Amino acid sequence: MSAAPLRILHTESSLGWGGQEIRILTEARGVARHGHEVAIAAPPEARIHAEASAYGVEVVGLPIARKGLTGLASLRRFLASRPFDIVNTHSSTDSWLVALAGIFGNAMPIVRTRHISSPVPRNAATRWLYGRASRIVTTGEKLRLQVIEETGVDASRVISIPTGIDLAHFAPGDAQAARAALGLPATAKIIGIVATLRSWKGHRFLLEAFARMARADAMLVVVGDGPVREATQRQAAELRIGDRVRFAGNQRDVAPWLRAFDLFCLPSYANEGVPQALAQAMACALPVVTTPVGSIEELVADGRTGVLVPPSDADALARALGALLDDPARARALGAAAHRHARERLGEEAMIGAMIEVFSRARQACA
Repeated sequence: MSAAPLRILHTESSLGWGGQEIRILTEARGVARHGHEVAIAAPPEARIHAEASAYGVEVVGLPIARKGLTGLASLRRFLASRPFDIVNTHSSTDSWLVALAGIFGNAMPIVRTRHISSPVPRNAATRWLYGRASRIVTTGEKLRLQVIEETGVDASRVISIPTGIDLAHFAPGDAQAARAALGLPATAKIIGIVATLRSWKGHRFLLEAFARMARADAMLVVVGDGPVREATQRQAAELRIGDRVRFAGNQRDVAPWLRAFDLFCLPSYANEGVPQALAQAMACALPVVTTPVGSIEELVADGRTGVLVPPSDADALARALGALLDDPARARALGAAAHRHARERLGEEAMIGAMIEVFSRARQACA
């Protein structure tokens, strides 16, 4: 840990809500508990701005949702009025605004966190942007290699720090008590997904797979909200499975839902880093069915801590889910192995300690 307390500003321009925003808040809270000063700058209308108080994290509203002079000027004024040792940027827009602010007199060490595996533009402007960062953090090793290859930055400046989870909170529990509290049937075989309803999370393939399974004893529970919710609900109706699918919407605490599930499925086909919900499900000892997208294979070893199927393949998904429902002993063994892996590798404190080290080294390098 740094000898002196650090002053860290996180910036997040995204208005959305998902694993990226939850990691920022969780990390900020944890680093602050270690005695460092931490704040988040975000658009006032962003969900992360509204949620920060629940995490006990200071948040500052700035108009940084879009690239432009208004956001740049506002960010420059804020940085001039309050000293920070490090700025940790998270999305493209805020990364550009912070980098440009540094040109105009607000220079300080930048740590860029790259959360997802979508391609990085291969152009001079992007290389300049990534070159401005003292350190680049990715949420998985596969993402680290991708950033190095696509941006050309020195490999020594890029580090993988997987997202950690609260292992005291995400732990196995009483499934029947959870179902009773949530109004879920006691005897159904419940397949669950916890994810923002974005196209690339693969909900449509999960609904297709569930329909093809044609099991009267099974139920699908969809926790989350997002841009494709209405389309996903329409699809459930068109597939005539609406009576066996529950759309639970956003839930502040997903742990009870995870404990109520028999299986967890995340059929993403693009853009993933190391999904928090997948790690949380594993910590709750759930058998998981997912895809080898992004850095998911760093979480799930096929046949040992879960089951991997090809992305965008509803038939393979249906077979994998059906096989686990038909073989409870194998499902329990996979869930137990997933739980052990989570306990050994995915704790929140490991992430927080590693991030504090990154921030300390970034400050020292620019001293």
